Amino acid sequence: MTKKAICLLSGGPDSAVAAAIAKSEGYEIHALSFDYGQRHKKELECAKKIVGEMRVKRHDIFKINLDQIGGSALTGNLKIPEGRKTEEIKKSKEIPATYVPARNTIFLSYALAYAEVLDADSIFIGANILDFSGYPDCRPEYFKKFQEMANLATKRAVEGKVIEIKYPVIEMTKAEIIKRGIELEVPFEYTWSCYKGGEKACGVCDSCVLRLNAFKEAGYLDPIEYER
Repeated sequence: MTKKAICLLSGGPDSAVAAAIAKSEGYEIHALSFDYGQRHKKELECAKKIVGEMRVKRHDIFKINLDQIGGSALTGNLKIPEGRKTEEIKKSKEIPATYVPARNTIFLSYALAYAEVLDADSIFIGANILDFSGYPDCRPEYFKKFQEMANLATKRAVEGKVIEIKYPVIEMTKAEIIKRGIELEVPFEYTWSCYKGGEKACGVCDSCVLRLNAFKEAGYLDPIEYER
């Protein structure tokens, strides 16, 4: 029987590589993206292009209004941090304004329900430990606890078929993620990282800075265009 996986696909490099890893492991891919009121909605168009290249089984985009909750620079009018150096971002102990309250919990809950309906074996998410100091829902401890909850809360698990939460790039450096993606022929030219909603990536927000540094460390040229 073919293994099925729900792959949370934002349109960014990490989630694209996680989905490619799932495909390399023989899973039938059901990609799931979210239109949650994010200002960088361009990532959804990128997600559509990625699934086209990866030839997944299906791709669904769920609309949820996290902008009604607010509390994030990605869904409201808070200022997006910019101009910080890579090491400054990595060493920061403050939760940045780009944190979206409970986002991974919300996304994983949708994915868990969807996995039950589709009888999927696993959920793949491209969370990375590099976000540890900023995003509490990107920590390995968080995913272990979510797995415990999923084992208690789903009919499938009660029947002995656990839905496994998989986070294959969690301990990779950003450069290692890029290298793995190159090996798996991930179409990075269609991925999007910038927190701003411009036509080109800004090159100065935290996400752009980390991405540019990752490609540089990996020894590859970033294929997307930047404003600066």
